[in-house]
Order: sequence, then C-alpha cells, then structure tokens
Amino acid sequence: MSQALFKDILDTLPATDGIDAIVLLDAGGEPLVRLDNKPGTAGSVRVYNALVKRFGHIDRQAAREGLALYAEHTADARDNPGKHPNIDRLLAIAEAGAPGLRARIVLSDE
Repeated sequence: MSQALFKDILDTLPATDGIDAIVLLDAGGEPLVRLDNKPGTAGSVRVYNALVKRFGHIDRQAAREGLALYAEHTADARDNPGKHPNIDRLLAIAEAGAPGLRARIVLSDE
C-alpha cells in the first residue's frame, strides 16, 4: 500500500478560509514566526491550523502528527535541512527535544 501524498492529505484538513496567518509563539508568548496564508506557505498554514485545532498547541505529539501530515516532504526535509523550515521546526520538537510552541490564529478581518 502506498503512502498518501501531501497534496491529498491537504484535502482532508480543515479549510483555512478566513485565516490570514498563524503566528507561532514561544512558551512566554513571544512571536517567533508568522506563517502567512498565501502561495508557498498555505499548505503549512493548513497543517499547523489542523494541529492547533486538534491539540491546542504544538507539543511533541502534535509535531509527530504534523510530520506524518507533511508526508513525502518530511523525508525531503530530513535530507535537506533548512529547505523546509516549517517541517524543520516540527522535527526539532518531535525528535530533538526542542520546546513546544503555542499559536495565535490571525483572522482575515483582524
């Protein structure tokens, strides 16, 4: 049985219509990075949004699920550190003991 592809997995995730961005926050609530809902990062916004909806934050368990959602891109991120920073972030949390993250959803009307 072949593994699902990222583009197919995206179709199963909650829609992000109405979301302008997701701001990832450190444990103290300070912004670390903003993922804009635009071409190039819209897929990551969908993944991170799904994780936040399910887990409320990005901890080790959420990061592991996120890596599965990124499907074939996770292997590419492992082989090419820095190429996929949104996956690298999940790898660090899931496998290298990096601290988890909180998230703030920025709605389009904010």
